[in-house]
Amino acid sequence: MEAISPPDTARGDCRDSAVTISDRVFARFRKAIVEGEIPAGSKISEPELAREWGISRGPLREAIGRLEACNLLVRKANVGARVVSLSVRDLLELYDVREAMESTAARLAAERMDDSEIVELRRLLEQQRQQSEVKEGLAYFQREGDLDFHYRIVQGSKNARLIGLLCNDLYHLVRMYRYQFGMASPRAKPAFVEHEHIVNAIAARDPQLAELLMRRHIRAARENIERQLAPATVA
Repeated sequence: MEAISPPDTARGDCRDSAVTISDRVFARFRKAIVEGEIPAGSKISEPELAREWGISRGPLREAIGRLEACNLLVRKANVGARVVSLSVRDLLELYDVREAMESTAARLAAERMDDSEIVELRRLLEQQRQQSEVKEGLAYFQREGDLDFHYRIVQGSKNARLIGLLCNDLYHLVRMYRYQFGMASPRAKPAFVEHEHIVNAIAARDPQLAELLMRRHIRAARENIERQLAPATVA
């Protein structure tokens, strides 16, 4: 693992270097968990991580607290912090929550996204259309944050509660499951087409249709995961 470099205050990277270092530690730590660099169920050793990343224990402890709030870490008395363990049941339950909440976000986005945001959403889809994996129907990988179709729509809902719950509390947990259960899917092409239909409904300012299409889209994704993981033990 690479060390976490301090901010360059001479370039004006931040107003408070301690805050910036904490944010960098948190982002680095979260990425390592989500992408499996620190495997599910692993016990977190503060001294070891602090040494490997070349940081003090203070920012690391703050990051552990924030990751616990995001449900990526669990902490027990006399045991310490561990990366959350994955289960098929937990993943399916996350999709149940997403279906309810993201369909609401799509409805609100149809009412509240401005025209320029919709143009950017279409541009994002066009960029994703060029992915070789999508063209070949092998996988539909979306990068993090603003490069993620669902993230953009949740942001477009302009509802702070939904944004907080979906983009902070659940977003990275869902990405963690997708990384570690695998992201190849026979639904790559259908999922992309469904995204196009959702954008069309939002652009048409049809909140009911946008909500319905998003609900069906996430339910189809959930059912696909359930089929793919059917042989796995549901813990």
